[in-house]
Parts: sequence; structure tokens; C-alpha cells
Amino acid sequence: MIRTTRSWRAAAAAAAAGLTLAACGTSEDSGNGGNGGSDAGGDGGECTEQNLAFLGATTGDAGALGLNMVYGIETALEEYNQDADCKVNLKQFDSQGNPEKAPALATQIVNDQTIIGLIGPGFSGESLATGKTFFEAGLPSISPSATNVTITEQGWTTWHRVIGNDNAQGEADAKYLLETVGAKKVYVVDDAQDYSVGLANVVKKGLGDAMIGSDQIQVGQTDMSAVVQKVTSSGADAVFYGGYYTEAGLLAKQLGQSGFKGTFMSGDGAQDPAFVEVAGKAADGAMLSAPAGPAPSDFAQKVKDVTGNDAGLYTTQSYDAANIFLAAIDDGASSPEEINEFIGGYTEDGVSGPITFDDKGDIEQTTIYVYKVANGELDVENPEPIE
Repeated sequence: MIRTTRSWRAAAAAAAAGLTLAACGTSEDSGNGGNGGSDAGGDGGECTEQNLAFLGATTGDAGALGLNMVYGIETALEEYNQDADCKVNLKQFDSQGNPEKAPALATQIVNDQTIIGLIGPGFSGESLATGKTFFEAGLPSISPSATNVTITEQGWTTWHRVIGNDNAQGEADAKYLLETVGAKKVYVVDDAQDYSVGLANVVKKGLGDAMIGSDQIQVGQTDMSAVVQKVTSSGADAVFYGGYYTEAGLLAKQLGQSGFKGTFMSGDGAQDPAFVEVAGKAADGAMLSAPAGPAPSDFAQKVKDVTGNDAGLYTTQSYDAANIFLAAIDDGASSPEEINEFIGGYTEDGVSGPITFDDKGDIEQTTIYVYKVANGELDVENPEPIE
């Protein structure tokens, strides 16, 4: 049962942490603060302060992906606040994508009585590390990007995502390698994180007998020679990597230096121009999938005008997630339970595509795209949908 009062949220978080928290911990208190949140808007102080929270990486190796999400949220709030009687603002909590850092930030979020909903967590590991805290506190959340299948199998009825899960992406990736690339021998590598292992395992299953070997590296590893040796010795004509862009780029680069001529493919964790920067010339020909299409040109311009930054992967999803919360407010939802109920029944077309949630919180419809690298650039405007 989800209790809806703010006092219960505070008590639940304190119990989970084994601490007695004397005050509402906010991102400003911890040095992880976002763009204010103190302006309640309205006339004569009649408005109660309302904030959305973002939990994800805004610094560190995965910071670029998290910032893409922040830009989408900021754009939605800027639009909403232009005509709103009571403004809604954003508080940012930088986890650096680390599931060990996220629980303490989750405790701060659920103890902040001004926060009405969470956009995030941005990554699968931190989602699994914090989901129970948010569920027990009754705080509704919508992730723009966490794709691990098991998250929505935990029974956390406050957790939702506006992105296809790893089953959808992994199955499509395996199909693309077999049917479009024509790969016969695929070597699969991951970085041992929740997202990476989940995606890699679905790809392995989809490849069947074409999966001829697998291995793991560690986050922060720079010497990939042992894995490269295994790949080249296996006779693989394709490599699939489950993980993020830094290690993906290093692996692709060192495979190229070894003389490997096969196809390199990875998932949405590597779909970022930074992959090309790290991989160098070896990035050419790489294929990076994502359960997200490019931002429409008019939306991309809007993001640029509001934030001064380019829209990227997950910007449209975070914009849509923010707008779901804002629509709930406009519909009269005020308690966490009312907002969560509104989210569960939401059916609209967002910038990222049609949005309807199933009873687990997964989005019901998604398309997987393949983004290709050519001539030293990741083509983010013309991805190929996997049919």
C-alpha cells in the first residue's frame, strides 16, 4: 500500500536509511543543487512551492547523457511557467550514474516536501538501488532512459519509463546483426553493470548459435587487449558491446588497432558523439542502437533557444516525462497517489512518440533505431528503424 502524506514519506526514508533526519535535505544542501526551486510563482504568496526532481548523472563519464535529460526538463518547465499561475521548478541530484551514490540522494529527495515527482533515475543500476525507497515513500517517478527489464518486475507501482526496455532493444539488435548485417559469428562483451548485462544477455539469447563467445570488462578499464585477443582469435565477424560510450570507444579503437575488420555494434549507452571522440578512426562503420528517435527539428530549436544546448539522446523522453507531471497538476492532481494514478492512465502522443503505460509501468509502444558512424561523425539525424 502506498501512503500519500508527506510525513509518511519522510518517515519511510528515515527508516530506510537508519537515520533521524532533522530537516528536509535538498539538493542545495548537499551541493548537488539544480536551478533553484524557491520561486513558487503566483500572486501574493498563494502558491505552495512545487518542484520536480531529476536524479541521474550530470557530471562524470555519463554526464553528457544526464545533461541531455536536464535540457528536456528545463524546456518543458520554461514553456509551462510562462502561463502558469503557480510555477514548477527543477532540483537536480547528481549521482554520476553511480548506484552507490544514488540511495543517499533518494533519501534527500523523498524528504523534500516540495518535490512532487521524480524524473529519473537516469540509469538502471541506480533505479534498482533506489526504487524501493521511492515506492515506500509513495513518490511517483518516470525514467527517460533506464531500460533494465527487471526494474518493472519489482512491484514498484510508482515507477514508470517512457523508453523501451532491454528486451525490446536487445531483440532488435540481435535481429539487425543477423538479418541486416548478415553476421555469422558474434562476440558479446559487457561492462558488468545492471544495464549492460541485461542488454547483453537479451542480445545473446537473440543471436542463438551465432553467439560464439562472451567476456566482461570493468568500468574505467583502459587496456582491452585481453578481450581484443579473444575476439580476434574467435574469428568473429561482429562484436556487440553492452555498456557506455567511454569503454565502448576504447574497445572499438583497440579492435581497430588489432586489425579487426568486423562490425562493431552497441546500444544506447554508447550512442553519443563522445564514442566517436574516444574511438577515433575505428568508429567509422560502428552501429549504435537506441529506443529513441532523433528530436524533431522544431523541438531541437526550442531546446536550443531555452537552454543554449543541443538536444541529444533522451532529451525528448525527459521533456515528455516532465509534461506528464505538469499535465497531472493541470488536471487537479495534488497528492502523490493522485499524480501516480494520473500517470498510470496517461495516453497521449509525446514528442518522443505515443505514450501509454502498461500495468508494470513500461511504455507499451517503442521503436528501436540504429545510428551509424561515417566519416568520423555519428549521424544523429538519419537513424534506421529496425523493422
